[in-house]
Parts: sequence; C-alpha cells; structure tokens
Amino acid sequence: MGHDNTHKLAIFRGTLKFKSNVQKIWGVLIFLSLITIVEVGFGIVKPGFLVDNYFLGMKLLNWVFIILTLVKAYYIAWDFMHLRDEKSSFRRAIVWTGIFLVAYLIFILLQEGTYIEGVKTNGFVKWNF
Repeated sequence: MGHDNTHKLAIFRGTLKFKSNVQKIWGVLIFLSLITIVEVGFGIVKPGFLVDNYFLGMKLLNWVFIILTLVKAYYIAWDFMHLRDEKSSFRRAIVWTGIFLVAYLIFILLQEGTYIEGVKTNGFVKWNF
C-alpha cells in the first residue's frame, strides 16, 4: 500500500492546512525532548513526595518513570510506525499487548524483588507451594 507522505492534512479551526514532514519531525523532537527533560529532571531532583510515597510496592517516582517511558514508546510507535493510519482494531492489538507485557513484567519484578528482600533481611526463605 503506497502512501504519499510528503504532506499531511491537518484541520485547524475549520480551515484545511497541510503539515509538512519537517514540521512533524520538529514536533516529535520537541515532544520527546520535553518528556526526556522531565524524566532527567525528576531523576536529578528526586522530589520528596515522589520518593517517600509508595504505590503497589514501588516508589511513586518509579511509577512516573514507567508511565513517561510508556508514553514515549506509544508516541514513537504512533508516529514512526504509522499506527495512526491503521485500523483501530490493529492499533488496539498492538497497544494492549504491550501494556499487558509491561504489567506482567512489573508484577514479576515486584514478586522477585520482595523475595530477594526477604532473603536479604531474614535469610533463606522457603516458599511452600
């Protein structure tokens, strides 16, 4: 399926405007740079309310990093992999699969981390299945 990607059509206040690829690339660069700057800023500053509070066994700061990373990954897939031009069912299949796998990874890391912390503090812990 061939697409002419030289210009994208954008509707703004009832008028039709064409958005060039150069404008799109600058927009993507600025958006991803802002999210990265926020992540790096939080990593350097480490605000107390995000470091001291926990949600589901992890610091809020870690949740912020995970969410911002997922936003960046989704936006990269949306823009560079041209998901915006696909059918909604295909987009959902890709996005929900990624969300499920990341949630499963977080669950496994929390379970294993809890076990390792128990071994570190209490010595060997045998799980009775």
